[in-house]
Amino acid sequence: MEGEKKYITSAELKEHNKEGDLWISIQGKVYNVTDWVKEHPGGDVPLLNLAGQDVTDAFIAYHPGTAWKFLDKFFTGYYLRDFKVSEVSRDYRKLASEFSKLGLFDKKEHVTSCTLASVAVMFLVVLYGVLRCSSVWAHLGSAMLLGLLWMQSAYVGHDSGHYVVMTSHGFNKFAQILTGNCLTGISMAWWKWTHNAHHIACNSLDHDPDLQHMPVFAVSSRFFNSITSRFYGRELKFDSFARFFISYQHWTFYPVMCVARVNLYVQTLLLLFSKRKVQDRALNIVGILVFWTWFPLLVSYLPNLPEKVMFVLASFAVCSIQHIQFCLNHFAANVYVGPPSGNDWFEKQTSGTLDISCSSWMDWFFGGLQFQLEHHLFPRLPRCQLRKISPLVRDLCKKHNLPYRSLSFWEANQWTIRTLRSAALQARDLTNPVPKNLLWEAVHTHG
Repeated sequence: MEGEKKYITSAELKEHNKEGDLWISIQGKVYNVTDWVKEHPGGDVPLLNLAGQDVTDAFIAYHPGTAWKFLDKFFTGYYLRDFKVSEVSRDYRKLASEFSKLGLFDKKEHVTSCTLASVAVMFLVVLYGVLRCSSVWAHLGSAMLLGLLWMQSAYVGHDSGHYVVMTSHGFNKFAQILTGNCLTGISMAWWKWTHNAHHIACNSLDHDPDLQHMPVFAVSSRFFNSITSRFYGRELKFDSFARFFISYQHWTFYPVMCVARVNLYVQTLLLLFSKRKVQDRALNIVGILVFWTWFPLLVSYLPNLPEKVMFVLASFAVCSIQHIQFCLNHFAANVYVGPPSGNDWFEKQTSGTLDISCSSWMDWFFGGLQFQLEHHLFPRLPRCQLRKISPLVRDLCKKHNLPYRSLSFWEANQWTIRTLRSAALQARDLTNPVPKNLLWEAVHTHG
């Protein structure tokens, strides 16, 4: 009969999960995004990772209401016959709808303008301290202030990458390039590429690049079987070199974090000058050139080599607090192997994230990302709203018997070091070529 609905099953949908044949389902309607993957603003990784399944929760999390009208051109004409919505997904979608009706996604307050103003003031103070002061203490203080500047600038870059923090998309892109590329030296193109993959596949050992730090760190003994990174497309080898470093990772964690920015600079350059398609490549390269002009020039004005080394290391060390914070949010959480599943979006996010509890006056210091679970569930929500919705998320987790872990900064450090130490001790066990899993993995890991 003309107009009669056509159906496919979830098993049939799953067959369309390869590059060149990408189908997804949103609220039971099936869409062919094979061609769109090249144009997708969020990059190809999210669609490649979620293809062949229902992705309603992920779509709601990452797209404003205006995005729904663009779906029709991808509609295949098929509906999902066995489409079901779990109770936790139903509650999650209801909560997202309530936030939208309240206008929370649009109420950004003045966080971005205030942060940018503080960054500008700090930058001027750093310039004054280096160019007009001769005291070594003034130079040290300027270096430390520069590290804090990088932290705050990165938060604005992060926010502008998730939602529009400026009055238009053009100004929003300007904010990204300014705060990311020009001020911190880290490409926003690289950040989007890795960060979107991290959000979609939160704490998947083979799909989440934020957990793939071999041969320096391994948060799970499963890395000892040389997992293949689906993100980088290469094997993460656990050889004698990796075994040595990982055996002492609970001791090297903080020293490595102090120079972690060097790796970010390298990763930025590798992506921008790779053959991979990069959005706004030229603009990102120009921004990076701005950073590598002003930063070395600023350091060159210091009077001698020891002070130049001190300045660079001190600025890196202060900014390492931010790198440590990102690790605390995930290193000690549950992990799994395999691609993410769109059908348990809420469960995966609660499983793979930890919050860091602090007083409200410290929200500026952590950039709102101490509410990591809230941010993962509602990535488009401005940071000024995260503390407000935290009790609602906690209640929803309690209702569905899901973890809501909020630790102090000290406790989060303890959990992280304990996780690294547990894996390190197993790495040292040379008598077991195939290491046994960590106890907490056996209990908590799923997927």
